[in-house]
Amino acid sequence: MPGKTIDHAFTATGLTSAATDPTYAGALSFMRRRFSKNVSGADVVVWGIPFDAATSNRPGARFGPQAIRRASAIFDNDPQYPFDRDLFAEMAVVDYGDCLLDYGNHHETPATIEREAAALIAKGAFLLTLGGDHYITWPLLKAHVARHGPLALVQFDAHQDTWFDDNRRIDHGSFVARAAREGLIDTSRSIQIGIRTHAPEDCGIRILYGHEVEEMTAGEIAETILGHTQDAPAYLTFDIDCFDPAFAPGTGTPVAGGPSSAKVLSVLRKLQGLDIRGADVVEVAPAYDHADVTAIAGATVAMYMLGLRAERLAEGR
Repeated sequence: MPGKTIDHAFTATGLTSAATDPTYAGALSFMRRRFSKNVSGADVVVWGIPFDAATSNRPGARFGPQAIRRASAIFDNDPQYPFDRDLFAEMAVVDYGDCLLDYGNHHETPATIEREAAALIAKGAFLLTLGGDHYITWPLLKAHVARHGPLALVQFDAHQDTWFDDNRRIDHGSFVARAAREGLIDTSRSIQIGIRTHAPEDCGIRILYGHEVEEMTAGEIAETILGHTQDAPAYLTFDIDCFDPAFAPGTGTPVAGGPSSAKVLSVLRKLQGLDIRGADVVEVAPAYDHADVTAIAGATVAMYMLGLRAERLAEGR
């Protein structure tokens, strides 16, 4: 097999080289990117946060980063659909591995995440995080806002996550309310897509409910997002339960009546104009999955995020 290599995650000699591992073998970094704690020269850092102690229903998202990395092996070194390009021809990406957390001391978790995220962001790379439950977005937002200032939150989710807390709880259902209260997000430019539950308050955030998403085209949804954010720098967070459970059963709090993966991926593809400063994919819980359906969906969402980033870099933005 001339020209073929395996275990690209360890044997790669550069950060922009394509992998040739068989999809069924080799070290399972995200999309075969080189595992490295040295992010010098990287345009993007992929990072896992295996944490699920904030879940209100079924636990298991701590295994999400593993599952997403495993599922990403299906992306070989061909040009990635629908971007029609080798995402890594010019965009240097490393897989930084996972955040080390003390499972017996959860109140140290947010500071640990924020500190490590801030150190990675300070290197100048775009940070793509694999969760973990949605609580992790709270310390991630703090780290990104310290670098970029208040951000528009673009949230794909079945839940608003605007429940009240006392600023001490470890709860994946209240991080948006806390971010709004503390001025981390520009609520007038923030938007939630796919919501199929009610919460006590909306914090002034624009909501596209599940039934509205069902009636709109992907183009209309994307235009609404771009029109509402109005070129503001944004943080993109994607809870996998935004998808209907038919397309993502492996999650902690599934809600029926959501959009298909095809529709939402089409929306993401149309967000080239969104100035994304950081992103995450959360709430993949493989214990409830079947045939890696949810993990594949999560890996695909993350790949789309990289695709959007590659296009902006190619355009000099």
